[in-house]
Amino acid sequence: MTNQVSDPPGLQLEPLRLWMQENVAGFDSSEPLVAKLLVGGRSNISYKLTDASDSSWVLRRPPLGHIMPSAHDMGREFRVLSGLNSVSFPTPSTRGYCEDESVIGAKFMMMDFVDGRVIESAKSAQSLTAQQASEISQELVDTLARLHAVDPVAAGLDQLGKPAGYLQRQVKRWGEQWQITKTRELPEIEALHSWLETAIAKVPGSLPTSIVHGDYRIDNVILDLANSEIVAVLDWEMSTLGDPISDLAISLVYWNQATDTLRKKIPVAQDVTSGPGFWSRQQVLDRYVEQTGLDISHLDECVALACFKLAVIMESIHHRNLSGQQLGAAAGAQSTMGEAAVALTELGLAVTRQGAIEALNT
Repeated sequence: MTNQVSDPPGLQLEPLRLWMQENVAGFDSSEPLVAKLLVGGRSNISYKLTDASDSSWVLRRPPLGHIMPSAHDMGREFRVLSGLNSVSFPTPSTRGYCEDESVIGAKFMMMDFVDGRVIESAKSAQSLTAQQASEISQELVDTLARLHAVDPVAAGLDQLGKPAGYLQRQVKRWGEQWQITKTRELPEIEALHSWLETAIAKVPGSLPTSIVHGDYRIDNVILDLANSEIVAVLDWEMSTLGDPISDLAISLVYWNQATDTLRKKIPVAQDVTSGPGFWSRQQVLDRYVEQTGLDISHLDECVALACFKLAVIMESIHHRNLSGQQLGAAAGAQSTMGEAAVALTELGLAVTRQGAIEALNT
């Protein structure tokens, strides 16, 4: 007789065990599954699943409660990971995708658990030497450049999105998401959106396109336990075909420097990259241009858009927190996520006045 294990929020362990028995090679179904919430995420929910033989996988499912339309697409994430697996880009190997919501109450995907280091906070970053911090900075930039060099056709991802008009669609999409998800009126974010509508419309439509991650930052990668190599890039729910500079822009907004003032108002990933050895934003930018040769003349527009997009995402998390349906790193942080939305808007407006790097470095 097997021991009974209570279901954690967002999972139904016995139906899931039966699904894995049929769909996951090497799964030992002789005992109940053990599930552990991986608390780093603020959006999709990730669980580490361990079977009777101590083999482990990760299940990804949408958040509980408020979900923005077209967001948290498990099928897309599974497809992207599978494609990148096929071209040996560092990603967890996929193991299955389930559209049948009766299994756990939502669609979900499953992938291998990748062991390694995750630098998710200032505290974890403090364990790094200055040399390690510098090596990780370079590895982050070079891996992003490597992603943007992947041939979508070779990865079977050439139909992932419509790259033409990508930035314009992003402005429209996130403006619509704001109207759906907002918990209060913020005239400043409306002003930022209005600026973006005008500015992005002037960006040439003939710029290079690539696979874009959509949320590329230091805590979305797993590092080798023995060195500074990235062994897996995580969290592909917003990936598509689009403008690679939009990925660079997101990374620059998440990046910290010890001298920041505006960025310090954003209570997300604070001081993770501000310690000894981590590169400056200018070094990140210079290395990226050196590795890719891409035109960054529209970086200001992309960074302002990144601030707007992240503000809307933080407001969505704030919305879920207010209803008590947020799991993971941001659970219970009602005021923090609400403050993040406001601070990101302030930063985005500063970019419109000062330019990207100067505003971020203010």
